[in-house]
This record gives sequence, structure tokens and C-alpha cells, in this order.
Amino acid sequence: MGENAMDKAKGKAKEMMGKASGNDRMSAEGKTDQAKGKAKDAADDMRDKAEGMRDSFREDR
Repeated sequence: MGENAMDKAKGKAKEMMGKASGNDRMSAEGKTDQAKGKAKDAADDMRDKAEGMRDSFREDR
């Protein structure tokens, strides 16, 4: 399991524990952890696409 997936899973667990215990702060931290994992996924995707574009330009020369 990748680091991004771990952030999302950890966040989901925190969110659920926070909701179950009535701890709004823990629930909010869980949502933040999930968002962090999603943002990292998006950044990784963009980097992969940029590398693909760079490689395609090199092949055309």
C-alpha cells in the first residue's frame, strides 16, 4: 500500500473514530489526512503526465 493510500486510510479511520466518540477535532484531522492523500495522488498524476509529455517531445526529434 502506497504512502498516499496510507494517508487516506489513516484519515478515514481517524474520521470514523472521531465521529463515533463525538470528537470533532479528531474527525476533522481525519478529513485533513484524507485530503492530503488525495492531493498527493493528484500531484503524482500530474508529474506522470508531464513526464509523458516530455518523453513524447524527445521521441519526435
